[in-house]
Amino acid sequence: MTKETWYFIDSGSCPPAWNMAMDEMLMQWHSEGKIPPVVRFYGWSPATLSVGYFQKVHKDIDFEAVRRHGLGFVRRPTGGRGVLHDKELTYSVIVSEDHPEMPETVTEAYRVISEGILEGFRKLGLQAEFSVPRTKEEEESLKNPRSAVCFDAPSWYELVVEGRKIAGSAQTRQKGVILQHGSILLDIEEDKLFDLFQYSSDRIRKRMQRGFKNKAAAINELTDAPITMEQISNAFHEGFADGLNVNWEPYTLTEDEEKRVRELAAEKYDTDEWNYRR
Repeated sequence: MTKETWYFIDSGSCPPAWNMAMDEMLMQWHSEGKIPPVVRFYGWSPATLSVGYFQKVHKDIDFEAVRRHGLGFVRRPTGGRGVLHDKELTYSVIVSEDHPEMPETVTEAYRVISEGILEGFRKLGLQAEFSVPRTKEEEESLKNPRSAVCFDAPSWYELVVEGRKIAGSAQTRQKGVILQHGSILLDIEEDKLFDLFQYSSDRIRKRMQRGFKNKAAAINELTDAPITMEQISNAFHEGFADGLNVNWEPYTLTEDEEKRVRELAAEKYDTDEWNYRR
């Protein structure tokens, strides 16, 4: 069977507003038929706290701590909860809803796209598996998360190793196109992460942070020897190709495309109206 060719973009580390604008523009260009499906890898400069589209930041986020740690801040176009983007590989997948390999439902589309993440972990020697709720109670808990922290609990078809969440993803659909992006953690600084959120008491924070250790893990907690960012990037580059059954065509934006991303970042993702809207 002939493999389809998708674009692959490695953006390196970019400002938070630029990263979100880039994902949105790739969705637009794909919806207009200008580019094929795309997988993009990227990092964050500076390290950044991102929040979900619907998240109430004035209730959830400690902005003094965000400033104290020198972090960027951005609201994503996707749902989900707060993510500290620091020592990680971030990925995005842009593909049409009517692509023959894409199921109609959000959860099943997660499963298909996340096959690439699963294969990447396996290439690193980690026995990852999909998170699927086993009871009605677990299913209900996914609909009503108790924490503003993304990695506090896995959602449908996110990846876990030994029951601990190791990759977090979020998805949106616009103009007939799916955007799924997510974080693959190399290391977690738990104290810094938990500094960034508001709690009703210090006792609640301590309890949540203790519980977090049993719910989430980074790659370097699970391997015998430290893994480098280059090793992770190579593993997931191969993993997504295998999991999605595609070939890669490396792609670099034209000057006009770069200009359009910069404009959208300034007009939308760099504004208080967008970032502090809830």
